[in-house]
Amino acid sequence: MSLFRDDGIVLRTQKLGEADRIITLLTRGHGRVRAVARGVRRTKSKFGARLEPFSHVDVQFYARGSELIGRGLPLCTQSETIAAYGGGIVTDYGRYTAGTAMLETAERFTDHEGEPAVQQYLLLVGGLRTLARGEHEPHLVLDAFLLRSLAVNGYAPSFDSCARCGLPGPNRFFSVASGGVTCGDCRVPGSVVPSSEAIGLLSALLTGDWETADACEARHAREGSGLVTAYLHWHLERGLRSLRYVEK
Repeated sequence: MSLFRDDGIVLRTQKLGEADRIITLLTRGHGRVRAVARGVRRTKSKFGARLEPFSHVDVQFYARGSELIGRGLPLCTQSETIAAYGGGIVTDYGRYTAGTAMLETAERFTDHEGEPAVQQYLLLVGGLRTLARGEHEPHLVLDAFLLRSLAVNGYAPSFDSCARCGLPGPNRFFSVASGGVTCGDCRVPGSVVPSSEAIGLLSALLTGDWETADACEARHAREGSGLVTAYLHWHLERGLRSLRYVEK
């Protein structure tokens, strides 16, 4: 038996038996981890409330053997709150739906348990912190998170140079299959011609230019969100269930 300690974000929970839960976390050092938290559904549980979605926690695991991810699920034996982002998220519908989509995205991009995904972890922590503080519109925070998640996983879209031949932009056409904007010569069937404002917004969200993003008109933000959703679904190969509830 071995003890492991790590900090992570609670992605989701599942009921187990009469009083237990299976907790899925994205951790700093071990990537995605599923663990059993015994007795947390009892009213007298000391740390059950800390293991809720959106919580940033310091967790101790008790596992068989010398590896955290092995035969059977490890036990979550201790938890301390680092930041309770849920308090600033669950009370607002826009933030809650955006936050739920962020948690689902982070889980989908960390398919294999036990494999560190530090960039994805740090991106999720920063995204939830921004969302909980209400610094920007929830749908903009979500689109920025989705674009950066795609980028850290090797699917960064191009919003300036042609994604196929590298011709310097601006380029008019956008194709999810091609990897972003393309020139006229590289245009493929199914390409769309988004507004320059929508492309500029997505570029700003990817690079962290919040001054430009916050000043964008709602119609261009909706157009940009549609492109982000299509691009994300193409690379995940199936959609996110939570995205259908997000306010645009």
